[in-house]
Amino acid sequence: MFYADYLIFNFKGCYIIYIIKLIIPKGTDLRQWLNTLKYWMEVNDMTPRENFLSLVRREGYEYIPVEFILCPSLIERFKKETGAEDYQEYFEFPWRDIEDIRLKDHDVEKYRKYFLKPLAEGADIDIWGVGHEKSPNSNHMTYMRNPLENMTTLEELMAYPYPDFANGDASHQPEQVARIKERGLVAVGNMPMTIWECAWYMRSMEELMCDMMMEDEKAEFLFDKVTELAVVRARSYAKAGVDVIFIGDDIGMQNSVMMSEELYCRWIKPKLKEVIDAARSINPDIIIFYHSCGFVEPFIPHLIEAGVDVLNPIQSECMDFAEIHRVHGDKISFHGTVGTQTTMPLGTPEEVRETVFKNLDVAGEKGGLFIAPTHMLEPEVPWENILAYVQACKDYKK
Repeated sequence: MFYADYLIFNFKGCYIIYIIKLIIPKGTDLRQWLNTLKYWMEVNDMTPRENFLSLVRREGYEYIPVEFILCPSLIERFKKETGAEDYQEYFEFPWRDIEDIRLKDHDVEKYRKYFLKPLAEGADIDIWGVGHEKSPNSNHMTYMRNPLENMTTLEELMAYPYPDFANGDASHQPEQVARIKERGLVAVGNMPMTIWECAWYMRSMEELMCDMMMEDEKAEFLFDKVTELAVVRARSYAKAGVDVIFIGDDIGMQNSVMMSEELYCRWIKPKLKEVIDAARSINPDIIIFYHSCGFVEPFIPHLIEAGVDVLNPIQSECMDFAEIHRVHGDKISFHGTVGTQTTMPLGTPEEVRETVFKNLDVAGEKGGLFIAPTHMLEPEVPWENILAYVQACKDYKK
């Protein structure tokens, strides 16, 4: 062990002396350790919120923020490695979610009757009535059951007890937003599975695709209904004062889009725009993040037209970030780009670092890339690669 009694570094032309007593483990790379400590001790002009908003608006930034999602087993690994409980706090993520509208008297057990084949023992039911059956061999993944799948008439769909957000309780949201902003952080309203996924999770993808292709009134009703509910939630988040609304639907697959542009523009795009417009009618400056896994390149112009500001995750196994940025980087920002099928689980720490630096170089000094792993980090991702991603973000200089 060795000791450090003080550190001196230059800040804005002044030498700052920190009188401290630190115990540094033997074998530590002192230069790297001091650089990391200096990074965290530096006083920046921007708060994390200001830095984040400037970055995603392509107006420059002071430093690169970090963000990722850990699966349950990696959360346990994080706790073991660090002794901490909250990895968002430990790694100083720039944003925090606020809670959705609280539904009143919404007992999900009422949805069991909609499954002709009973749900497996131990299955969960979400607020939409979708069943999630577990398997001992699938970790945190579940098999989805669709409560509207066997409905044959419009009347059946209309009688279904959808979540009643309009009469829910949103009184907690402004207070939560205020607390997050007081900390200099970004307040986020999360609305995943916004239109397309919300509809097919209930109806089943096969049945909904058939409804769409046949111009069936059941598809018209269901898309109108999920859009109506999404508008209520988006307006509530906007009224509460969130900085970001994070919406999305998976509309891409590994090597192709999930549907034709014609079908997308007929059914999905107008509904997405309606939700975004509803939020912007309250706060024109609200930032809209949009998630879709897979190959979505043909849809990017449509997402821009609908009002999306930041596209997530630019899955590197499906799309070339440099080319996407060349074509669209002046009109939309990006979140993700570090592959979770390849780089994070299979790469070395040095390859993770190289990927972070390469993609940030592509984005340039104005920003426009909130770099992060593209999806949840699964059990096979080495802990060392997570730390390499974090360190690369700290070390990157414009």
